[in-house]
Amino acid sequence: MRRYSCPNCGNEVHFQNTQCINCSALLGYVPGLDRMLSADAATSAFGADGEARAACANREAISCNWLVIPGKNTHGVAGRLCTSCSRTTIIPDLSAPGNIERWARLESAKRLLFYSIEKFHLPLESAGPDGDTTLRFNLKGDKPALDGTIKRVLTGHENGLITINIAEADDDVREKNRTAMGEPYRTLIGHFRHEVGHFYWDCLIRDGGRNSDFTACFGDASVDYAAALSNHYQNGPPADWRNHHVSAYASAHPWEDFAETWAHYIHMIDALETAFAYNVTPQPIRAGGTAGTAVTEAASLPETPYKLSDWPTLVEAWIPLTVAMNAMSQSIGNHDFYPFVLTEAILHKLGFIHDLIQTADSITMEKSIR
Repeated sequence: MRRYSCPNCGNEVHFQNTQCINCSALLGYVPGLDRMLSADAATSAFGADGEARAACANREAISCNWLVIPGKNTHGVAGRLCTSCSRTTIIPDLSAPGNIERWARLESAKRLLFYSIEKFHLPLESAGPDGDTTLRFNLKGDKPALDGTIKRVLTGHENGLITINIAEADDDVREKNRTAMGEPYRTLIGHFRHEVGHFYWDCLIRDGGRNSDFTACFGDASVDYAAALSNHYQNGPPADWRNHHVSAYASAHPWEDFAETWAHYIHMIDALETAFAYNVTPQPIRAGGTAGTAVTEAASLPETPYKLSDWPTLVEAWIPLTVAMNAMSQSIGNHDFYPFVLTEAILHKLGFIHDLIQTADSITMEKSIR
């Protein structure tokens, strides 16, 4: 995430802000241009590059600060839902207590997802074997059935449709699930990044002619998925999973390995962009020369990690940054911010994701958020 300033007064503002706290100007974000605009004080209208823009229709309900060009967005209420909100096909039942707040938190995380999709110029549709598949989202909650049982909503992906159980928007529920699953972390943005990884497996691997490359890196995706998950939940991960997988769940099946690695890669790139924006340049200490001394080398953070094609440079910048993040977290009495160890095998898989995204324009659709 990069830094933004208020176009009206120059004060620093943030990605999700709808108003500047310094001058009270109304703010709106333009995906594609990656710019923050301020509304005209007299007309409350937004504009850039000679085009008038309007607030997303969900601005008042859930504080969505994204803007649309009226008439150019064919989705949603009178074409007034933004790129992110327009992809939600089912929203939570707003008559239920707390669901407006859950919806707002989910859409806030989804905007972060679409920020990365835009930066990578990834497609939103895939021409699969059964016709075009469009990326879309259902945000649903558990419901009581007529027999008194609870009809559970399972978070997952199927043919471009990502379903998220809205209970995950509650911190206490998410923490309970994290503990039960033995996960080092569990976040809303992590859910979105993981599930969209399945969609991009369809787009870039299955429909992009990369199955053999995928198999060489992650394993055979034709292994029975249901049986593999059942085995994982019954018997746990293999003893050496940390040597080969970014998480225990990634060891369950090659599809999950890909999705977990995909999500991790986006975490990595977005965090590097944030670090560069705030001029956080950690210096790794390396052994060298005389015993007991150390050699300090400045880490070189890429200016635009979303666009950088050189994978080793990203890794070189990432490792010392994670060490610094963990040290800062420990200094205020918290657990490790980044509880992962990236082995050569894991870095190879992350590098595969990097190369896949870098070449996405040449092997997939022509449609992206512009």
